[in-house]
Amino acid sequence: MSEMWETPDGAPDRAPDETPRPGRPGGSRQTVMLAAFEGWNDAGSAATSALLHLHEVWGAVDVDELDPEEYHDFQVNRPVVTEAEDGSREITWPTTTVASALVPGSGRRVLLVHGIEPSMRWRRYCRELLDIAERHGVTTVVTLGALLADVPHTRPIPMTATSESTGLQAVLDVESSTYEGPTGIVGVLQHAASERGMQSVSLWAAVPHYVAHPPSPKATLAILSRVEELLSEPVPLGDLPEDAQAWEHGVDELAEEDAEIAEYVHQLEEAKDTAELPEASGEAIAREFERYLRRRDTGEKGDKGPPA
Repeated sequence: MSEMWETPDGAPDRAPDETPRPGRPGGSRQTVMLAAFEGWNDAGSAATSALLHLHEVWGAVDVDELDPEEYHDFQVNRPVVTEAEDGSREITWPTTTVASALVPGSGRRVLLVHGIEPSMRWRRYCRELLDIAERHGVTTVVTLGALLADVPHTRPIPMTATSESTGLQAVLDVESSTYEGPTGIVGVLQHAASERGMQSVSLWAAVPHYVAHPPSPKATLAILSRVEELLSEPVPLGDLPEDAQAWEHGVDELAEEDAEIAEYVHQLEEAKDTAELPEASGEAIAREFERYLRRRDTGEKGDKGPPA
């Protein structure tokens, strides 16, 4: 996988605490924004779980947020009241937060956007997010999503990567989207980023529709693996692989208790295996080998990540 987000030749690195400038990425690689939103775009909470995982393992710090008054119907997404440690009452509003992280090892700066799909003013919402992105030197926007699909839980989670950027389509071996129909905020944000001249990629995981209730750790793991591949940055996975195995075994047990569900899963497996029979391609094998080498190199360097 080629690294297409390198800093232009001659661009000096900056200290981690230096304020980013538009057009000047952090560290030695260009700044990337990753965005995921709760709601219609987030089957099984797979996409937002992936983003929150990155927030934790990369030690992200909140740097901005959007005023929820402008974008949310509070009768649809209600604020939550809680009790603080000192006994006082607090209200948490359904806002969108922007966090900044430096990826260990390479020093790439990444912005992480987490929110709830807004109820109104989507174009203004995207403009505000992209204004923040430009202030932090973002050149590429990656949106994360998950949808319900007729796929079996016993097979690898299907991932789709699309881009409106012709250059990225060739470099990353991703396709242009052929979808026509209703779209969510991730589709609008991706299109708005392209209109600004930013590179944009949209990643989607297909979650088995018969186990749609969150969490969906196997789909979250698939999203993180694709993010790792796109950024050429190793992502510490923690307990996610074990959680994904436990989730799959739990669904196996539920299917065994219902003959109709077991038969349906078997039909999905046959359809999936038949469709993917020609897909033992050299490209797929090469991608897996590159991922293995990155993880091996990371382990040898004390989990510091690849050199920039």
